[in-house]
Amino acid sequence: MIVAHPGVEILDVAGPASVFGGASVRLAETGEPYRVTVAGVGDRLSVQAGVVRVLAERRLDEVQGAIDTLVVPGGLDIGPGPIDPALVAAVRRAARRSKRVASVCSGAFVLGEAGLLDGKRAVTHWAGCALLRERYPTCRVEPDAIFVRDGSLWTSAGVTSGIDLALAMVEEDHGRELALEIARWLVVYLQRPGGQSQFSVPLAAQVAESEPIRETLTWMREHLARDLRVPVLAKRAGMSVRNFARVFQRELGTTPAEHVQMLRLEAARRALETTSRPHKRIAADVGFGTVETLHRVFQRVLAVTPGDYRSAFQARRQRGRRAPR
Repeated sequence: MIVAHPGVEILDVAGPASVFGGASVRLAETGEPYRVTVAGVGDRLSVQAGVVRVLAERRLDEVQGAIDTLVVPGGLDIGPGPIDPALVAAVRRAARRSKRVASVCSGAFVLGEAGLLDGKRAVTHWAGCALLRERYPTCRVEPDAIFVRDGSLWTSAGVTSGIDLALAMVEEDHGRELALEIARWLVVYLQRPGGQSQFSVPLAAQVAESEPIRETLTWMREHLARDLRVPVLAKRAGMSVRNFARVFQRELGTTPAEHVQMLRLEAARRALETTSRPHKRIAADVGFGTVETLHRVFQRVLAVTPGDYRSAFQARRQRGRRAPR
């Protein structure tokens, strides 16, 4: 059940709907498919979502019986200003009949107003995490996460992270193979792990205006194990070392060396989160060269060893899997 409300973000609705709808095509052959329903609030069955309108099938208060999954999308008007009391009340009532409740982006504020975040771990769009923590002080906000599961409560970060959350639900319900198949159909990762950072170094690099810099950044991401010192990068960009360093600093707000280190750190984090590769292999694959360098960078930037990082991440995922629904 996906809740449609005035000002809803269309991707917050379409992302999870596409995942569950795609899974239903496959499940129709082998088991019971999901039934994706978009429900309106109050008398509104048609709501504006940017340049398009979302047509709800029914009103949320008209839905009878148990709800398997209640998804509350966000919207531009959710968070900073007051939230429609009718929306909050309808979500609170529906949540009592739901096996699990989820939010996408600023939809977390609706859950907060409904009292569903009290004493829970949660996340929202990175730009709203401080406000979420301030407004609901008993909620333990995890601002660096793509999505967070605390028992039957699921919350996700900004916009497209609703796809990651929905894929994780499909994996929990029907296994990794089906989730992988849906991810391939949608041309996305199987899912970014819930604890993976919202802040992506490659994403930040897209702000570069200079085409030679952008092309060099792409090459860097694809060749982390290569020599990525400034003279090599400057030559690849067709620029002098001095000019390359100056333009790079101006457009990305950091030095080439610092950016290379963060690219390698992000790749190492991803490998620790999603694989069982030994630290020595990861250090070589991402360009740190030695385990000692890998350890030094993790300690300096994250204040944790690679081993402790992997253990903490895996323990968090195990807690989520064991949590009662």
